Amino acid sequence: MSAIRYELIKTCAQTGARLGRVHTPHGVIDTPTFMPVGTQATVKGISPEELKELNAQIILSNTYHLFLRPGHELVRAAGGLHKMMNWDRPILTDSGGFQVFSLAEMRKITEEGVTFRSHLNGDKLFLSPEVATGVQNALGSDIMMAFDECPPYPAEYEYVKQSTERTSRWAERCLKAHARPNDQGLFAIVQGGMHKDLRAQSAADLTSLDFPGYAIGGLSVGESKEIMYEVLEHTVPLLPSRKPRYLMGVGSPDALVEGSIRGVDMFDCVLPTRIARNGTTMTSQGRLVVKNAKFAEDFGPIDPECDCYACRNYSRAYIRHLIRADEMFGLRLTTIHNLHFLVHLMSQVRQAIRDDRLGDFRDEFFEKYGMAHNESGF
Repeated sequence: MSAIRYELIKTCAQTGARLGRVHTPHGVIDTPTFMPVGTQATVKGISPEELKELNAQIILSNTYHLFLRPGHELVRAAGGLHKMMNWDRPILTDSGGFQVFSLAEMRKITEEGVTFRSHLNGDKLFLSPEVATGVQNALGSDIMMAFDECPPYPAEYEYVKQSTERTSRWAERCLKAHARPNDQGLFAIVQGGMHKDLRAQSAADLTSLDFPGYAIGGLSVGESKEIMYEVLEHTVPLLPSRKPRYLMGVGSPDALVEGSIRGVDMFDCVLPTRIARNGTTMTSQGRLVVKNAKFAEDFGPIDPECDCYACRNYSRAYIRHLIRADEMFGLRLTTIHNLHFLVHLMSQVRQAIRDDRLGDFRDEFFEKYGMAHNESGF
């Protein structure tokens, strides 16, 4: 019995987008959905209770960072991530591959795995498909990701080809090393850069192994939105319709809507929390930098159409004051608002699919948000 099961509820007649549910050991996720990122077993600036209040259904934590500290054995001893961080809803852990290739110093890739030095203290460390899978088994996440290599953009075709083929071999090793298939689902990651033939080959290799879900990696790494959507349109139909589809590292409002239209079920990104810590917010009217001087005497909420905790209780002027005074409460409020905005956006997307009008919703949302279809404002 697979730990993860996808249930298709409805397909939007206007766009082909999917309304569904992902069943996990810690609850059901309504899709399409956005997953807040809790890199080090916490979503920066916000408590699990506050995440529940804004109706976050699932959060993401990071294998690489938790491997470095506090260490997966400590998390196992604490009873797993859910118990350690007091979160009883689903958790997804990424494989650590992206961080190894983007953060680690002096890395060396071999068929066996990756030797690298910690970005924290320079310690020499090693991650392989077996190690990454074992770490995630110890963390106890509902959804685990296979260890992969995310090739840089741009990159030579031959390099991407070799990298993509290695990712497929590593995925098979992850499956063999997976010790808890009955209560943790392992997703494979389709790579291939911007090359359609490599994407097709990656999808064919991985779907033949019958994972319970599939992610699309290697996008939103510097390419244009047009290229990203073109690759998505090519790749998504290659994935099984009865399995969840997860687009990794994508979280701008326009990309969430466009990705949903193209058949994606799950998204994650640090964008809403990262820009919140710079005083930048997402609103129904577009991007708003609340720390700017023009809001010094603005006593309205961040977004008049928002009913989040921050907008119900505090003004732009007050939040601006807090940020300029280096008071952490100000950044907590912008974080709560941005996460609520994206979680609520996805609930609107789901309703639009139910109503067979996601295309109309996209046009209305983009017009109000003040951007073209390929401009995020962030």
